[in-house]
Amino acid sequence: MKKRIAKIKIIFVSILALLLIFVTCFAGLFAHNDPYATNALAIRTAPCLQYPFGTDNLGRCVFARVLYGGRTTIAATFLLVFISFVIGTVVGMIAGYFGGLADRLLMRFADITLAFPQMVVAIAVAGILGTGMTGAMISLGITMWVSFARLSRSHTLSLKNEGYIQTAFFAGKSDLYIIMIHIFPNLLAPVFTNALTQIGTTMIGLSGLSFLGLGVIPPKAEWGSMISEARAYIQIAPWAVFYPALATIVTIIVFNYLGDAVMDYREA
Repeated sequence: MKKRIAKIKIIFVSILALLLIFVTCFAGLFAHNDPYATNALAIRTAPCLQYPFGTDNLGRCVFARVLYGGRTTIAATFLLVFISFVIGTVVGMIAGYFGGLADRLLMRFADITLAFPQMVVAIAVAGILGTGMTGAMISLGITMWVSFARLSRSHTLSLKNEGYIQTAFFAGKSDLYIIMIHIFPNLLAPVFTNALTQIGTTMIGLSGLSFLGLGVIPPKAEWGSMISEARAYIQIAPWAVFYPALATIVTIIVFNYLGDAVMDYREA
């Protein structure tokens, strides 16, 4: 019964997540205004039929910018999580499977990386690399891979002592074959669950860097940069801050809940 309820939760939240992705990927179907077109006659217009979320300080449609900005935010988040997932999983499997010097070197490097707060490192690196989403992704990715590496290493250590792994080893199978055919599929579920839980954290990090002026370069639409631009006139046009902030919160909640639902399903 508990597993069935968890499965229903996964299906429901997955539909919401896919709906968010669909709306942002096909933003042009839902946003009839140009997200980058300025209009001096519509500066800071309150939400209305023509502008559902109002306009910003340059007369740009906030609704259109939220939808197009979601494409930038979600795409960058997914790409960064995927890259961190691949790098961290590979490093963890190598360290856990081979052990010895490789394990000590890789894990000590991971420990050193964890010794520094993620956002402090991200801000410092992003400041060195300059503004732009690529620099923001690199700055966050420096520390993101560590959680995947530690998780995959711990599972690899327990899996490599299983009987079927030993049988494959004595049968003359190569290390690459054992890792890819026997170890990787069995640790994919917990590492993938961790990736889902990392989506919300990563989105906050990327939006935070854009808010500080270290991410997306205006006028490109992105939720963090939109909030940063609009905060100067929040008292006279609060909608310009409220809607991109609401979009960020809702998206983070959906993907965090999806990660929790998958975790509950695995534990049921």
